[in-house]
Amino acid sequence: MAHLHDGGYGIYRMEKTTSVGGIESPVSYEPTVQSAEVERTVETLKMEVEQIMKGNFKHFMQKEIHEQPESMTQGMRGRMVMCDDGKIVERIFLGGMVNFVSTIRRSRRIILCGCGTSYHSAIAVRQLMEELTELPVTLELASDVLDRQCPFFRDDTCIFISQSGETADTLKAMQYAKERGALCLGIVNTVGSAISRGTDCGVHINAGAEIGVASTKAYTCQIVAMVMLALALSEDSMSRAHRRKEIMQSLLELPNQVRKALQLDQQMLALAAELKEEHSLLLFGRGYNYATALEGALKVKEVALLHSEGILAGEMKHGPLALVDETMPLIVVATRDSSYKKQESVVQQLKARGGRLILIVSEDDDEIAKVAGNNATIIRVPVVEDCLQAVVNIVPLQLLSYHLTVLRGHNVDQPRNLAKSVTVE
Repeated sequence: MAHLHDGGYGIYRMEKTTSVGGIESPVSYEPTVQSAEVERTVETLKMEVEQIMKGNFKHFMQKEIHEQPESMTQGMRGRMVMCDDGKIVERIFLGGMVNFVSTIRRSRRIILCGCGTSYHSAIAVRQLMEELTELPVTLELASDVLDRQCPFFRDDTCIFISQSGETADTLKAMQYAKERGALCLGIVNTVGSAISRGTDCGVHINAGAEIGVASTKAYTCQIVAMVMLALALSEDSMSRAHRRKEIMQSLLELPNQVRKALQLDQQMLALAAELKEEHSLLLFGRGYNYATALEGALKVKEVALLHSEGILAGEMKHGPLALVDETMPLIVVATRDSSYKKQESVVQQLKARGGRLILIVSEDDDEIAKVAGNNATIIRVPVVEDCLQAVVNIVPLQLLSYHLTVLRGHNVDQPRNLAKSVTVE
C-alpha cells in the first residue's frame, strides 16, 4: 500500500490475520500494517519529454520508424572503439559483458530465446553468430521452451531477447534456464526490467522509449546489439579479423543507409494504395532475410489486419507455391548476398505462374529487375554488409505496414487485441 501525503510517500506491506479477540475465525480478517516501511529503490527515468510525444508525426509507430537511425547510433555509442583518426572501428567493447566473454566462448552452444519480433531478430543474427563464434546456435520460442521442457545444461549460454524485459513467457524461460545452471544473458530495451535484473549479464539496446505496440526500432536495434555481441565474442579469432573489420565499418555506416531507406516513404504509400483492398500477402526471404520476410509479414498482420505470411523461399515448392496466381501479391526480398542466385530462381518461378511480383533489391541491381519483367514493382534499398542487410530491408516493409493501416482505417498504435508487453502466458 502506498500512502501519499504532504508531498511525500510511504510504502507499507499489508498482512491479514485470522484472529479476532484471540479466537481464530476462518471468515473474519483484520488487516494490519507492519510497523516498518518497505524500502524501495528510487529509479529516475532519464528521457526527454520529446521521447514520449509524437512531435510532428501523426502516430507513434511512424515516429519510431523514422527514429531508427538515431536509435542505432545511440545503441552503438561508447561501444565502438575507434582508431586515432576516428574513421576506422578497431574493436567492440560491451561493458556489461567484460567478465563473461571468456565463459561464453567456452560454451557448448548458444541458445537465442524470444517471442514474436524479438524471435525474428534472433533469426536474423543466428547465421552470423554461428560464423563468427563457431559454436552451434539454436533458436527457441520462449513459450515452447516451457511446453517441451527443453534440456538446458550448465555449459549452455542462453540469450533472452525482449523489448520490455517483462515478457511473461521469456521471463519464465529465463527462470527455467537459471534453475538448470545455464549462463543467462539479456538483450533488453528497458533498464531495470525483470529480465535485465534476473540475467547474469547482458546488453541494453538503448533504442529509447517505444510507445507503439508494433515494435519497429527495437527490432533493428536488437539486431545491431546482437551483431556487436557476435563481434565481441569472436575478437580472439585471427582468421576472422578481416571479416570482423568489414562488419564493424558497415555498422558505422548503417544509420546513414537506413536514412536513405526511409526516403522510400512515398513509394511505399503508393504501393499501400494498390494493396489496401487485398486479402492476403506472401513474403519470401532466404538466409539473413528470412527474418525480414517473417517480420514484414508480422507487421502487416498485426497493424493492418491483413493476412500475410513470411515464407522461407527454399520451402516454396513444398506447399506455398499452390497459393500463387495472378491475383496474389508476392514480395520477394532479393538483395545481393550468398542467396542471390537462388532468389533469382524463385523470382523466375513465381513469374512463370503469373504472380504479382514486388521485389526488394539492391540499389545498383538491374539484373533481377529484368528477370522479374516490366510488370513487377521494384523497391531499391541501399547496400550494406550482407549480415546487416536485414536491418535496411525491413524499413520499406515497416513503412508499407504503416501506410496500409492508415489507408484501411485501423488504429496504428494500438492494434486490435494486442498489448505492448505480453505479461500473461
